[in-house]
Amino acid sequence: MALKNIRLEVMQTVEKEIDSYIDQYLIPVDEIWQPTDLLPNFQKENYMDEVIQIREEAKELGYDFWIVLVGDMVTEEALPTYESWLMDMEGVDQHGRNGWSKWIRHWTGEENRHGDTLNKYLYLSGRVNMKEVERTTQHLINDGFEVGTGRDPYRNFIYTSFQELATNVSHNRVGKIAKQKGNKSLAKMCNIIAGDEMRHHLAYRQFVKTIFEYDASEMMIAFQDMMQKKIIMPAQNLRQSGGKMASAFDDFSNAAQRLGVYTTYDYIDILEKLNAHWEISKISNLTDEAEKARDYLLKLPSRMLRIAERIKIPQDANRFKWVEPNGIV
Repeated sequence: MALKNIRLEVMQTVEKEIDSYIDQYLIPVDEIWQPTDLLPNFQKENYMDEVIQIREEAKELGYDFWIVLVGDMVTEEALPTYESWLMDMEGVDQHGRNGWSKWIRHWTGEENRHGDTLNKYLYLSGRVNMKEVERTTQHLINDGFEVGTGRDPYRNFIYTSFQELATNVSHNRVGKIAKQKGNKSLAKMCNIIAGDEMRHHLAYRQFVKTIFEYDASEMMIAFQDMMQKKIIMPAQNLRQSGGKMASAFDDFSNAAQRLGVYTTYDYIDILEKLNAHWEISKISNLTDEAEKARDYLLKLPSRMLRIAERIKIPQDANRFKWVEPNGIV
């Protein structure tokens, strides 16, 4: 049987349980929170008091914080790119509306609320140049992204397992910083969004674990391949107006590392967590190539740790058009 057909057969097998995954890891529309639950209600008479509170609390947050929050929001707003990418996976039938396309649509519906929430918060805060932010969002969608997965579901699920947990870490840390600065409303938004990301991570992590049961060698090789390429962040192509594609990502990433929002050590920690949950060290009956892949994955965290200890993060904040006009220091 051709390799491609084996993957499709495994996808069809896992798909039989997709409704149970939706029930376990996603929340029905009428039960889940919506952005308006966390933002001022303009239909109430005291809405302006809530807006003023947001603007006052926002004054306590520093320059790097706003760069990271904008970058996180723009990443969430580029959701059309992520949905179209997942819909193109082998085994997904968006025209016949099979189980996998149902999962992706429901996942997208939940993710869509994150960008909506943070976008409205940034607008109400009065601390960023929203037109520049909006240009960045449009550029990121226009530029798209290539994360090295192709149409292979095995590589796609490795990527989403990793990336959803990375996003959880980032939103959670931003929320903690906001809380420390007395910004309770933003802290609540970030914490709730982080909770969604964790649920999604658990789902994709389970997809991979299940596939390991049916096609361990090929999944192991896919895992190695993704880690050799490195897990590229969705905002890798981030740019500002007038800038070249990807020209702003390093500065955004450096700001996140300075704040401790998402660091190289977090990347290593996520890899270790995935190795442990998927019990990589215990998987047997592998092909020779997959055995080598397993050994590589088990040794990789310590190798990366040695490299991380030598990395120096620039301490000077680069200026962004997103924030500069407000004179935040």
